[in-house]
Amino acid sequence: MTERLIGWIRSNENPSTIKHSARTAVAAVLSLLVAHLLRMPEAYWASISTLIVMQSTLGGALPISAQRFAGTALGASVGALIASRYPGNTLAFGIAVFAIGVLCAGVHIERAAYHYAGITLAIVMLIARNESAWTAAAYLFTEVSVGIVVGLAITAAWQEHRIGAAASAYRGRITPS
Repeated sequence: MTERLIGWIRSNENPSTIKHSARTAVAAVLSLLVAHLLRMPEAYWASISTLIVMQSTLGGALPISAQRFAGTALGASVGALIASRYPGNTLAFGIAVFAIGVLCAGVHIERAAYHYAGITLAIVMLIARNESAWTAAAYLFTEVSVGIVVGLAITAAWQEHRIGAAASAYRGRITPS
């Protein structure tokens, strides 16, 4: 049991590196600064989104970024709509989570996008704020979008090659001279 648990955590395919840690830290701080410059009320969402989308390569970052963006847009929209009519209502929240899931299943949306939609819905619907649900949803969508853009920009500008099985397989090939 312990070996299996350790196997789930340790990576031979794509382990953490100092370079990845530096890239991620720079991107997280940069997204936070951009969100502060834009005077976003909950600028930390930009950094959280950057941390979610940071990958070793742009090819790895694009799918998770698209899923995060789509899920956030869906969750913010539905959250604002439902919260403006039924603020803090637990039953309405549960129905909205299910409805988003049905919609995502119906149009074959990636499960990660559904998870992001549900998380965004919960943030918009369940956190009491002074502004309207639509304003809160718009801010959250903008903060998340800043984080996605910064994460993609840093990933594109400062790429890191994956190590592990793919690199080992490449190194093991015989190339013609």
